[in-house]
Amino acid sequence: DFHPYILKSDDAGRSWASIKGNLPEKGTVYSIAEDHMNKDLLFAGTEFGVFFTIDGGKKWIQLKGGLPTIAVHDIAIQKRENDLVLGTFGRGFYILDDYSPLRNVNTETLAAESHLFQVKPSLMYIESRPYGYKGRGFMGESFYAAENPPFGATFTYYLKDAFKTKKKLRQEKEKELLKRGETPPYPTLDGLRAEDEEEEPTVILTITDEAANVVRKMKGPISQGMNRVTWDLRYPPLTPIRLVEETPDAWTEAAQSPLAMPGMYKVSLAKRVDGVETELSVPQEFTASILGTTTLPASDRKPLAEFQRKVAELQRATMGASRAVDDLKERIAYIKKALYQMPAPAANLVSDVGRLEAATNEIIRALRGDRTLSSRNEPTPPSISDRVNGIVDDQWQSTGAPTQTQIDAYNIAGDEFTPVLAKLRTAVQTDLRGIEIAMESLGAPWTPGRIPEWKK
Repeated sequence: DFHPYILKSDDAGRSWASIKGNLPEKGTVYSIAEDHMNKDLLFAGTEFGVFFTIDGGKKWIQLKGGLPTIAVHDIAIQKRENDLVLGTFGRGFYILDDYSPLRNVNTETLAAESHLFQVKPSLMYIESRPYGYKGRGFMGESFYAAENPPFGATFTYYLKDAFKTKKKLRQEKEKELLKRGETPPYPTLDGLRAEDEEEEPTVILTITDEAANVVRKMKGPISQGMNRVTWDLRYPPLTPIRLVEETPDAWTEAAQSPLAMPGMYKVSLAKRVDGVETELSVPQEFTASILGTTTLPASDRKPLAEFQRKVAELQRATMGASRAVDDLKERIAYIKKALYQMPAPAANLVSDVGRLEAATNEIIRALRGDRTLSSRNEPTPPSISDRVNGIVDDQWQSTGAPTQTQIDAYNIAGDEFTPVLAKLRTAVQTDLRGIEIAMESLGAPWTPGRIPEWKK
């Protein structure tokens, strides 16, 4: 059909009514599709993108979400998954995964500050990697493979207005004054300080289990309109915190943890503005269930989850200890340089630093292996981290019960880690602390970890 001749009949063709609404006056409407559950939810492919209506064509809203401004020639609906499939002129296919939340959009929803939509039941499984690595692996750019939808439970929510920082609000007000020909006032010092120290507003999604235990907290976009966040159905990772996260690629993984237990969950939506968290919407329930296609499934998920929880806690401790010993090694290097710069450092202090460095190297060998041997291609016994990471690499990508080898590796790693952790604690809290106190008393140059003492 060519715009404005877009007609719709609700009585088997006995009468027709125009549904052009507010579609662009210029350009062609190439295709129309009607939702298979809500006859008033329509999609129109036009020369300038795709539009949808929730009132049978009285008002149309453009769907964007990364879709370029291009002619949409064909529309198809995949009914089982509620996917909207678009065929565009010269640019290929685009798919909007699970558009079912649009069925629940109405004037009340759009008028509210926010709305959290119903959540589709989620299936728990381990994603296959037919090419060895994620995506296309080493197949090259000439090999085409489209990305799958995000794995997990997808949460869709609506925000009437974006949450903006104080700085953004001030700038918008200044622009409005300039448009009216007025001169914006210069911001006050207190106002600028408040902008610099403000905690940026955010949206928080909280997932709880049937016992009301918090399973995961996630941050979401704060943009106006429809937003989506996907939970990967896993517990929060216990790896050391990084202020700047590494971007995963085809060969590296983002920090992961074990899959959560199957069952009923709830997700709630809240905003955090000026340090105050406020609930935004009624929580939504959803289920997470095992797909059931595992070759060697665990007969009982509870012992599996308990073993994975113990392994995750051991991983948290060993990785934390590894980062702590690296920090210790760096602080020792600063201390040694400071001692060299002192005119007459105490001989016993130099000896204490030497003994601490030797103990630190011994801890590193126990945690991560003997680099002297491995760098020369000599066989080395498994380190504590080798054993723990071996279990993690297998178990985090499996729904099968742990093997006896994995159970033995956990027990050996735990037995070996206990005395190493005690040595690390003594090295940091006793030996290093004593050396730093002595250096401060001698007026040594500042080194990391010390607070200078001074009296007038």
